[in-house]
Amino acid sequence: MKENPIRSLPGIPMLLALLAVLLAGVWIAIDGAQATSLSHLVIGVGLATLAGFCLAGLYMVEPNQAAVLSLFGKYVGTVKDNGLRWNNPFFSKRKVSLRVRNFESGKLKVNELDGSPIEIAAVIVWQVVDSAEAVYNVDDYESFVHIQSESALRAMATSYPYDQHEEGQLALRSHATEISAHLRNELAERLADAGVQVIDARISHLAYAPEIAQAMLQRQQANAIIAARTRIVAGAVGMVEMALAELQKNNTVQLDEERKAAMVSNLLVVLCGERATQPIVNAGTLY
Repeated sequence: MKENPIRSLPGIPMLLALLAVLLAGVWIAIDGAQATSLSHLVIGVGLATLAGFCLAGLYMVEPNQAAVLSLFGKYVGTVKDNGLRWNNPFFSKRKVSLRVRNFESGKLKVNELDGSPIEIAAVIVWQVVDSAEAVYNVDDYESFVHIQSESALRAMATSYPYDQHEEGQLALRSHATEISAHLRNELAERLADAGVQVIDARISHLAYAPEIAQAMLQRQQANAIIAARTRIVAGAVGMVEMALAELQKNNTVQLDEERKAAMVSNLLVVLCGERATQPIVNAGTLY
């Protein structure tokens, strides 16, 4: 069911007109009662009753709000004009907020793509764009948004690993923009029938579950140490090669293969060691 905009009458002029009719009816009824005129009494009571009944057609529409009107269970249309409005008193009116709203889901415990338990939460920014769908397509559109958001977050979290293990692989921790776009598209599909537009969806909390957090921290630290050591060794080898090349180019010292091996070993110890080395000065000959 799609939204159908309809017109409404300005409420203030209608209010003044109905109050005038009500007062006129009361005055006629009083005058008829005093003059013992049954016809005047009936007319006055009828006008006052009609005016009082028509006052029930007045309703207020605030900015960024819509009034969904129905007649005996049949959808009539939606009014978005602000201020005091008037429509048929038989219309039932349901107010729907069109303001931008947001909420943060609770911390969900799910298994990511590799099977490790993680905790994840997201902030969802949404807005009603079709009041008729929001009212008639779902029972409670606010509850529907909350439940479907948590369901979409669970489905998304199981589709990606927590950390990137391969080049070009999307991961929850390292690709926030792509993950947010996936979550937003997933929510848009689920909430389209409820007349709700998802403006933004971003992960607000991401962590390993407490029972494996310590083990995963140790693994991350080990990976960081291995990566750092790899770069250190690669740099040290390059420096040793440069040193040997410079010595040979300038003929500073002639080294045989055994001495070259000893020099390479000493340089690697100095460059790759975690602690400062203590040099041993050779006061004798080179050999």
